[in-house]
Amino acid sequence: MKPVKVYIPQDSAALSVGADEVALSVQERAESLNIPLQIVRNGSRGMLWLEPLLEVESKDGRIAFGPVSVEDIDALFEKKFWESREHPLCLGLTEEIPFFKKQERLTFARCGVTDPLNIEEYQKYDGFLGLKNALKMTPQAVCLEVRESGLRGRGGAGFPTGIKWQTVLEAESDEKYICCNADEGDSGTFADRMIMEGDPFSLIEGMVIAGYGVGAQEGLIYLRSEYPYAINILEKAIQIATDNNWLGDNIQGSGFSFSLEVRKGAGAYICGEETSMLESLEGKRGLVRSKPPIPALSGFMGKPTVVNNVLSLTTVPIILAKGASYYESFGIGRSRGTQPFQLGGNVKQGGLIEKAFGLTLRDLIYDYGGGTRTGRNVRTVQVGGPLGAYLGEDQFDLALGYEEMSAGGGMLGHGGVVVFDDTVNMAQQARFAFEFCAVESCGKCTPCRIGAQRGLETMDKVIAGEDVSENLNLLDDLCELMKDGSLCAMGGLTPLPVESAIRNFPNDFNSDNDSRK
Repeated sequence: MKPVKVYIPQDSAALSVGADEVALSVQERAESLNIPLQIVRNGSRGMLWLEPLLEVESKDGRIAFGPVSVEDIDALFEKKFWESREHPLCLGLTEEIPFFKKQERLTFARCGVTDPLNIEEYQKYDGFLGLKNALKMTPQAVCLEVRESGLRGRGGAGFPTGIKWQTVLEAESDEKYICCNADEGDSGTFADRMIMEGDPFSLIEGMVIAGYGVGAQEGLIYLRSEYPYAINILEKAIQIATDNNWLGDNIQGSGFSFSLEVRKGAGAYICGEETSMLESLEGKRGLVRSKPPIPALSGFMGKPTVVNNVLSLTTVPIILAKGASYYESFGIGRSRGTQPFQLGGNVKQGGLIEKAFGLTLRDLIYDYGGGTRTGRNVRTVQVGGPLGAYLGEDQFDLALGYEEMSAGGGMLGHGGVVVFDDTVNMAQQARFAFEFCAVESCGKCTPCRIGAQRGLETMDKVIAGEDVSENLNLLDDLCELMKDGSLCAMGGLTPLPVESAIRNFPNDFNSDNDSRK
């Protein structure tokens, strides 16, 4: 009898709620009953409230059960879960779960589907097709394809990826580099980690394509040390890709060579800023560099360097596999393709939603998230990490696109969306923005280093009810100074959550507001 495949994620989110214990329990129970089950440790589908999610292969597709705990295993086996759907935890076909069914998975098409380290399975699902196509093209044609797709930096800045690549291609140098910024530090974000743990070959493929497109032969992945499972999986994937000649010398007989290695960060939020990351990669303290020169002309070790986020690079393979026009057909305005939105905070159904640009916050919060976990009203949503704006209910119908969010006083950032119910104190949230900046600032420029500390002290006075009007006026001046004078986005964006909180929730900054006492 052919073993039935049972999929249990090895994604960090699943592991944190007992996926390893569930997998071991299923294996031991199957062996004791002499039932032929083959356990595959896949990545996560991104439905994090259902983790650990157990899936069983069937003739109709994969059948999902979740969230599964060790205590559920006996009952699952009693119901013969591998051939029955009678157990209360059965969710039916995974692909038909509404949260998942309504998505448009391009970048994350394989994540949660394949064994992350099975290179044959990766190729079965169109893996390396983009690289094969790229190697038949000229480097200029590759850069043009990426540019015409409309792909913009998914790390938050939204700069056109193809223009950046073109700049590096045209730069004259004996050495060029591809640096992947995997220092995912924004609160409420986990897409980089998910795809590195669930589909690492897509990042490898994207970096090789980038190297071929701009004439670089070496790549570096700057990965935060807080992601030990991602580090482990990526390093194994790099070795497997090298053993199969998708990395290394003369890749697939093309004459093009490219090597790749993982470098670990040490927990500094500021190293998510590209020039600070480059300093850290060179073994220096993570301080922001002045621009110009830009990294595309003088980056790692002073050489022309492509610095792209994980999601940007893992999206490149599908563009080269299916063509620029296919990818460009998704989205709105100048925001083309899809964005992996990461929904978290006080929400019933948190997880990853890959969807074409253009849906609204209301769609995310209610259609996908199901409202708040507490059952209370949603009061605000912060989009774009700890330096993103706090948006009120009257802004929930903003279309999620780069320019559309900017016009509404916010930013899309890395796609993190954190939900708060009506118990949140916005004065405390504004204080946190200054506190966060004061702790994480690299300290190189005065507006950020000193401004954040002065902002923290001033917010404490506001919260204490001391000269509220005067201190709010002082905050206005301070925020203006930080925006205009800071060397990088760390100090320049810290005012965004502060000003949006004051503008959208003024009553929380009133000295008579009892909720702060």
